[in-house]
Amino acid sequence: MYTILAKINKLILPSFTKQQLDLAKAKKWQMAIIGWRYYVTTRALGK
Repeated sequence: MYTILAKINKLILPSFTKQQLDLAKAKKWQMAIIGWRYYVTTRALGK
């Protein structure tokens, strides 16, 4: 399930590392997306 979500995240959500976003200056919605992607990725790799 998480592997499918990770693939969907990769297609839909923006990659802030490619945009070189500074985490100290990130807005709340950007931090929420980063947290969500981190959560799904760690669960997908944990299998």
